Amino acid sequence: MHLLTDTFDIIESVYQKKREWVKKMKETDKKGGIDDAVSDKDSLAAQDKRLARAKYRIFDEIEFNRGRQVLGNLIVHGMITSGGTDVDWMIEHKGCFIIFEFKSFHNDKINVPKGQMIAYERLYQKLNSASKCYLYIIGCDEIDFSDPESPIWIFELKQWENGAIPKNAEGRLGEEGEESTKHHRYVIFRDFMDEIKVTDLRDMLDRHWKEFEDT
Repeated sequence: MHLLTDTFDIIESVYQKKREWVKKMKETDKKGGIDDAVSDKDSLAAQDKRLARAKYRIFDEIEFNRGRQVLGNLIVHGMITSGGTDVDWMIEHKGCFIIFEFKSFHNDKINVPKGQMIAYERLYQKLNSASKCYLYIIGCDEIDFSDPESPIWIFELKQWENGAIPKNAEGRLGEEGEESTKHHRYVIFRDFMDEIKVTDLRDMLDRHWKEFEDT
């Protein structure tokens, strides 16, 4: 009951601010100036974005994490097979796709396993040959997607293919701390990625969605 009360209070607070803004618009319009009212409108719009509720949530985080841990036990020592990864986020609409891969920054760089990048390259080519696909690699620090002003760093796989993103490869450290001559991962520096805000990413998603509508 307290949760419902709090929710109704929040909704009423938002509508009260909208009513106050409409009243102020009318008053300022009579005076012949609307600069202050426009400023208030922008502020209210920003607040509305912050209050926007996520469409998709993980209802059972323990079960979600357990499922990922179980898969980690699939490949064991003694097998010749190694590796394993997943797709972080995929959106499909009318047979077209948007794919996200999220990586955390360490010393202003992200690491992408070579095998994962090869898989993404081939998937990207196949999907674009049949329909449309956008594949984004996103670097982030301690990201808060509920905050539309939070910064992220991003590039689309087309930038990777045309050489706009340097393909720096590194080996894996062996048991004695020596780096293998075989490259196992790509290192991508923050400086070569585009910095945008969460709200920009949301706008970009909606643009792609509309683009798919016309496909």
